[in-house]
Amino acid sequence: MDLHHITAQLSPQSPDEVPTWESGFAWLAGGTWLFSEPQPGLHTLLDMGSFNWPALNVAEETGLEIAATCTIAQLHAFGGSPNIPASWHASRLIQTCCEALQSSFKIWNEATVGGNLCLGLPAGALISLAAALEGTCTVWPRQGPPRSVPALKLVTGVQQTVLHPGELLRSIHLPASALRKQPAFRRFSQTQEGRSSVLLIGTRCPVTADILLTITAATVRPVQLRFATPPSARDLTASLDTAIPASDYFNDPHGTPDHRRHLVHYFAPQIIEELA
Repeated sequence: MDLHHITAQLSPQSPDEVPTWESGFAWLAGGTWLFSEPQPGLHTLLDMGSFNWPALNVAEETGLEIAATCTIAQLHAFGGSPNIPASWHASRLIQTCCEALQSSFKIWNEATVGGNLCLGLPAGALISLAAALEGTCTVWPRQGPPRSVPALKLVTGVQQTVLHPGELLRSIHLPASALRKQPAFRRFSQTQEGRSSVLLIGTRCPVTADILLTITAATVRPVQLRFATPPSARDLTASLDTAIPASDYFNDPHGTPDHRRHLVHYFAPQIIEELA
């Protein structure tokens, strides 16, 4: 889509070259959402591509650092790489979550990991990945030192995040301790290539045996439950109902709140059983 209100597109070499922030500014990464609908409030795009951040940094002992400008295609290719440490059992979630996105390969080559997180849509499967693997987001504010935000807390509602105007998501770090966990994945969409109505990820620690259950797509924000031991069916139901009030289930053409709640309660026991 042509954005007729845009009067300038700048390519700063670093964020420091943007000394002041105006309400009509927007950071441009892949732009797949930005160019998908009118943006009448914007007049200037600031292209992050000129930052030339390395897409991925792999360290077996500490984990995976994903630049906000890393494309979906780059992350997906890494997920199938033979160079992934053998102990990173949960790394198979990388390709699975990339493939859960409703987009073509053309979109994958432009859309970015950071854009998926910052857009804050419930069906953002890379939000699911980052939250489930206990990621930490590094945020660059307009003034002051970088701050760290748990990926679970980055998205606060539908297209709502903790980011302030002009702030940048620099990277997402997935710790090796989470990547070493045993994973389980469940997803439902109304059509084979459709948007996720429900996406659940469970992981189990090989050391403590605790289980982490992350619920996304069904809810307006990511929800996470931790269990020291596999819960009984009754305890699991009670925990889900406590953690997710009725008002937190998302409602759109891809699923009603009641339908999404039903699917969460249907898939969650399967994940617990698989991990147990």
